[in-house]
Amino acid sequence: MNFHAIRAIYGFEMARTRRTLMQSIVSPVLSTSLYFIVFGAAIGSRIPEVGGVSYGAFIVPGLIMLSLLTQSISNASFGIYFPRFTGTIYELLSAPVSYVEILVSYVGAAATKSIILGLIILATAGLFVPLRVEHPLWMLLFLVLTAVTFSLVGFIIGIWADNFEKLQVVPLLIVTPLTFLGGSFYSIDMLPPAWQTVALFNPVVYLVSGFRWSFYGLADVSLALSLGMTLAFLATALAIVAWIFKTGYRLKA
Repeated sequence: MNFHAIRAIYGFEMARTRRTLMQSIVSPVLSTSLYFIVFGAAIGSRIPEVGGVSYGAFIVPGLIMLSLLTQSISNASFGIYFPRFTGTIYELLSAPVSYVEILVSYVGAAATKSIILGLIILATAGLFVPLRVEHPLWMLLFLVLTAVTFSLVGFIIGIWADNFEKLQVVPLLIVTPLTFLGGSFYSIDMLPPAWQTVALFNPVVYLVSGFRWSFYGLADVSLALSLGMTLAFLATALAIVAWIFKTGYRLKA
């Protein structure tokens, strides 16, 4: 394992975050804070508690997950797409750096940024609503697994996309709607039985449910199922990335 190469690529990606601090950290935190103000304070005061938890506190895990998914995909997709756009990816591919080292560097940097952002949003949420984390280790586990999984998804999108517009297609038209419909702002138990069944086909439900359980012990599905589905998403993303590197899809053209 070429740790010098990993450190160089990882350091470059993290340095890019410091150069674009307003866009990478400040803007998502401000946007999420608006959700807390509108839903937590203005609307939440008129909504009864959910499972013994105030509505403002109830939506915190979902809002963190929303930011985590979108930012993980955005960071990883742009990180690998820009070298393809400028042509510097071929210098990297011809260097004595393995595919595994490239993957660890880019995905590791994207996941690190997302985890930092998630923790900042968690700390910010504590300023608006009363928070408690009953299972902090499980919370960190779901945070890391989700960040890594969707950074892999972003890496795949960055390889697939052939223009900047396509980088935004999946996050805006697929991931964000699935997150809003995945129990971020409500429990799926509130839905009619038929819609509860439909909601279980939404993969984000399992991510949000497991993450919310780590906070309040509340879950729409069992913890084992949430963890199993999260690991299944991770394995699927790894399999697709392995296929991309094996075939050279959009890398050797």
